[in-house]
Amino acid sequence: MIMPLLKGLGITLSHLFKKPVTLQYPDEMPEVAPRFRGLHALNISHDKAKCVACYLCPTVCPAKCIKVEAGEDENHNKYAAEYEIDMLRCIFCGYCVEACPVDAVRMTQTFELANYKRADFVFTKDRLLEKK
Repeated sequence: MIMPLLKGLGITLSHLFKKPVTLQYPDEMPEVAPRFRGLHALNISHDKAKCVACYLCPTVCPAKCIKVEAGEDENHNKYAAEYEIDMLRCIFCGYCVEACPVDAVRMTQTFELANYKRADFVFTKDRLLEKK
């Protein structure tokens, strides 16, 4: 009866001399895996978004959280006049990144997505362009 108690206390006391594995979160940031799929971002080419509004990303999205509306410039080139992702519905699968033929969408290493209002989880084209 006393032997299991001493064995348990020995394990507990051995942890007193080991380096703690706890991170003090706001001060110490965890290392994120290189292939981590975090917040989306739109890539920029020649000072504008690369998206050509081909509608492949909303088509392959299983959560149907991406909304794209096309526009046309004076040279009759298509572009995304409106690009919107609802992060509350997104499952971070990465299908939108894989489906994009012009490499316009990428997923960043950003994992801090907490907000207080539901409207803050809807990322518009302007918000997606400013994420690095």
